[in-house]
Amino acid sequence: MPNPPDLLMLRDKLRAFAAERDWDQFHSPKNLSMALMVEAAELMEHFQWLTEAQSASLSAENKQAVSEELADILLYLVRLSDKLDIDLLDAALRKLEKNALKYPAEQVRGSAKKYSDY
Repeated sequence: MPNPPDLLMLRDKLRAFAAERDWDQFHSPKNLSMALMVEAAELMEHFQWLTEAQSASLSAENKQAVSEELADILLYLVRLSDKLDIDLLDAALRKLEKNALKYPAEQVRGSAKKYSDY
């Protein structure tokens, strides 16, 4: 399944953004995967000391900051998938199908156990 137009548009904008700055030379899969994890860690910082309830009801300011970290994660993820020529949507849909087999709803409903524990 090809990427939808929105993902293709984002991929193309990222290509142009990197090219305009001569950053393509730095966008190896290794570097992009590391940058992706740094952004994921920055996202976690916003939730680090919150209770479950607090994490579900962020202030407008915190929600804006979280949205920017999520955007950074998406941008690096799309850029990495482009560099590796991976159809991100297709990969996600295939993984969802695989997870459905690993975690049959009738066996795991309401449980947080790993598939190897049931």
